[in-house]
Amino acid sequence: MAVDTMSRIFQGVAPLLLIVSGCSGASEEPPLAGARIGGPFALTDPAGKTVRDGDFAGKYRIVYFGYTYCPDICPTDMLKIGQAMKALDKQAPAKAAKIVPIFITVDPERDTPQVVGEFVRNFDDRVVGLTGTPAAIAAVEKQYAVYAKKEAPGPGGGYLVGHSQIAYLMDPEGKPITSLPIEKDAAALVAQLDHWVK
Repeated sequence: MAVDTMSRIFQGVAPLLLIVSGCSGASEEPPLAGARIGGPFALTDPAGKTVRDGDFAGKYRIVYFGYTYCPDICPTDMLKIGQAMKALDKQAPAKAAKIVPIFITVDPERDTPQVVGEFVRNFDDRVVGLTGTPAAIAAVEKQYAVYAKKEAPGPGGGYLVGHSQIAYLMDPEGKPITSLPIEKDAAALVAQLDHWVK
């Protein structure tokens, strides 16, 4: 009787086990899949040319928001991105070739195309630095769910910009994959890039 009961239980559970085992081979869903992050933009590169989001079609993108007058966090984060790209060049050159790092300023008043160009050259030749009008920058901040606010001027008249510390990895269609662990070291970025870039 007990054997018969166990047999009936197994017969009822077996189809569920098959369903679960069938799911285990599915590809991993990106953490930001379906998130409303990203969108069309028209900004200005260091040469004064208009750059649109569509110009990066077919490429993975690391999109980082910061500003050139940032005293510490932005240069440190950009250094990590540059180091990660160089490390990936050695570890997985085919993947590195598919990635474009993009720096978008949150301080368009001071970050002219020339200033942005000088800043990004410090980190990696592949980094595309972008600026624009205050309205264009505000629009792209909104599309990427980035917070940025100019703080009160200090004694010398200079000011800081409080902003989100985030680096998005976008897929070749411009859809969000994940936010990279920018608060960690370059090795952590390399691990994520190697994982998600196909």
